[in-house]
Amino acid sequence: MTDRPHLAVIGAGPAGLAATLAAAARGLRVTLVDSAAEAGGQFYRQPAAELRARRPQALHHRWRVWERLRDDLRGHLRAGTVRHLTDHHVWFVERRPADFVVHALLGPEQEDPATVRADAVLLATGGYEQVLPFPGWTLPGVVTAGGAQAMLKGTLVVPGRVALVAGTGPLLLPVATGLAAAGVEVAALVESADPRAFARHLRPLVSQPGKLAEAAQYAGQLTRHRIRPLVRHTVVEAHGTERVEAVTVAALDAAGRVRPGTRRRIACDTLAVSHGMLAHTDLAESLGCRLDGHGVHVDDEQRTDVPGVWAAGEATGIGGSALALVEGRIAGSSAAARLTGTEPDRTEWETALKSRTRMRKFAAALDGVYRPPAHWSEQVTDETLVCRCEEVTAGAVRAAVDDLGAGDPRTVKLLTRAGMGWCQGRVCGPAVAGLTGCRHTPSRRPFAQPVPLGVLAQQHDHPTEEGPS
Repeated sequence: MTDRPHLAVIGAGPAGLAATLAAAARGLRVTLVDSAAEAGGQFYRQPAAELRARRPQALHHRWRVWERLRDDLRGHLRAGTVRHLTDHHVWFVERRPADFVVHALLGPEQEDPATVRADAVLLATGGYEQVLPFPGWTLPGVVTAGGAQAMLKGTLVVPGRVALVAGTGPLLLPVATGLAAAGVEVAALVESADPRAFARHLRPLVSQPGKLAEAAQYAGQLTRHRIRPLVRHTVVEAHGTERVEAVTVAALDAAGRVRPGTRRRIACDTLAVSHGMLAHTDLAESLGCRLDGHGVHVDDEQRTDVPGVWAAGEATGIGGSALALVEGRIAGSSAAARLTGTEPDRTEWETALKSRTRMRKFAAALDGVYRPPAHWSEQVTDETLVCRCEEVTAGAVRAAVDDLGAGDPRTVKLLTRAGMGWCQGRVCGPAVAGLTGCRHTPSRRPFAQPVPLGVLAQQHDHPTEEGPS
């Protein structure tokens, strides 16, 4: 078996799992590398076994799909065709003349190094949430919508008793209804998008009747749980001392500005907020892969423009779990064919290719509807922290632009340290770009996450898990 081509798949969410199973079924050795303790990613995040959850499926959609993925993975693990490395935090993928070396840090402390050598790499690194700042967003009790969902799915714990779910995007619906089903009083769902915008995207939207049925199901759950939807509204400020105690929201006009006289204060102890998703592209960029906007550029086979590197799922553009599964299957099948020296059988993918086209158009339509308010930065006071890591305020960013002549986020970073902290601008990057008046573009970083200097120093002495480096 060791003479079979070896594929390293980074990320065990829907795209990574689908790619792993497709590649392994077609004869490749696959190493699935993931930072979590269990497969599934954020979408299929499972409660810890020690919690003995009786009905974990109650927290999920498409549970039967997950069961098939899980069972197939277990079968390949028993057969030895797949190796699953958990708690491996990948910080760099090294491209060599004959192969690739995946560099990771082990466990929760992320201090001990590990490496995996493979003939090719498939990036299924997913996405992360975007949250734009507003006064009070650093108060305890203000969490990301995805964070609230992860807490509920992974630990069966809710972030508070009375929650406000706010921002924009389809993620707000499962978060609001999930919290309500778990016993949280959801005071309101505050969505900045204008429902009339859906009329401009009818054709791609109606092409996915399953998604429309899912939306109708969420609408019924909102009614059943008596959750007030406030559309064309936005969060203006979070209030509190020790933690959030109330949130001020306001209506938006057609231009995306707060309408005078519409502010209202809603009492709550939790604010779950999200302004959409961004693709994780750090590893792809460090490999030299081309980007299309915020996602990794791929061809019809999910190949990047770097030979030996495939990408699938949210890393290529935010589109949801169903699209990620389709892209993962195509990528895994393509990698299996290309690494064994055969031409991929396109007829095998015909249905998947058509589904991918429809779902990408659907995702683009949603992206056109769910956008943060155009003038969100006008509500950000000078005292509001923008870069939480380095404690840089909006006033400091504005001063860098107005007084010091900074015309782009990089110059603002050099003048203020905004983006130099632990997250390396992943959280504050869109906010700094917005306050600077620039379009947010991904920042190319040499490493995907902080790495101890001792690990860097010993790289040439550390053997790979596939043999000496």
